[in-house]
Amino acid sequence: MTFVLDASATLALLLDEAGADVVGASARDSQLLIVNHCEVLSKIAQEGGDWAGADAILNRFGIRVVEFTQEHSLEAARLRPLTRELGLSLGDRACLAHGRFSGLPILTSDRRMAEAAAGLGIDIRMIR
Repeated sequence: MTFVLDASATLALLLDEAGADVVGASARDSQLLIVNHCEVLSKIAQEGGDWAGADAILNRFGIRVVEFTQEHSLEAARLRPLTRELGLSLGDRACLAHGRFSGLPILTSDRRMAEAAAGLGIDIRMIR
């Protein structure tokens, strides 16, 4: 099955955190929105890690980086007032928008995203 990966699930895979096995088993052909790709690589770089190496690992897993479109942008903006109380970031809302448009379930470790998605009819799967 193909999934959408959020930043938390992708970082779990790269950093071998709890849930990495779940993400790794589902990674082939899964999608990572370019906004979340940037978020992940920026976090790796911020911590002094090898962001280019992390990108190569994502490629080896067969994760497809997909574009952030105007449609995504409009949906992420629409979701802002609906998710504000949960403190979801732009990256979180962009991922939710992509999950909605693609019809694919989202893998995450973020309980706030799961809470938001439940109220929006978006399929979220927790990795831990």
